[in-house]
Order: sequence, then C-alpha cells, then structure tokens
Amino acid sequence: MPRKKCVRIVANEPGTVYYKPIGIPCRMLTEIVIHVDEYEAIRLADHHDLYHEEAAERMQVSRATFGRILSVARSKIADAMVNGKAIKIEGGNFTLNEDRPCHK
Repeated sequence: MPRKKCVRIVANEPGTVYYKPIGIPCRMLTEIVIHVDEYEAIRLADHHDLYHEEAAERMQVSRATFGRILSVARSKIADAMVNGKAIKIEGGNFTLNEDRPCHK
C-alpha cells in the first residue's frame, strides 16, 4: 500500500491561475492542471534560483521528493508549451505558510 503523501508547505498562492495560448478560444484547448505545490517548486527552483536542498527545506519535504515534484511540474509545462495547451493552477496537497514568504 502506498504511503500517505506529506502536506507540502507553500509560501503563498499564485496570483494568476490560468495561462493559455493567445488567439485560441478556451473551449478549443486541452487543459493541463498544475498543482499548487508543483507551482511552488517551479517558483523556488526556477524563479528564485534556490538549490533543491534549500527549496525542499522550505516546502518541508525531502530533496528527492522536491526533485520529483519539480520534474512533474516541468514536464506538464513543457507539454502545454509544445502542444499548445492551457495551464490551470489548482489543488494539490499543500498548506500555506505565509510566515515564510520567499522574496528575491
């Protein structure tokens, strides 16, 4: 039986939760869902340039788990970009920790 997933710590929810290719109506697009914890991994690693160890500590997960979250998020974003899909950010197993926002 698989282990229960740990709750991931997220500094704050994303301000924008939907991205789509320009000029194509939403009804004609396939949607990719990125969970809020996957968004947080992208934000910490790619936007704030944190090492995986530090980013994992902020999310209170292991470095290996952080790497898996990041890999899944990057794969979804690549699929959306290459195949012209919309990206919706929602859901996931997370809790907000607004006491530790990450600013650069």
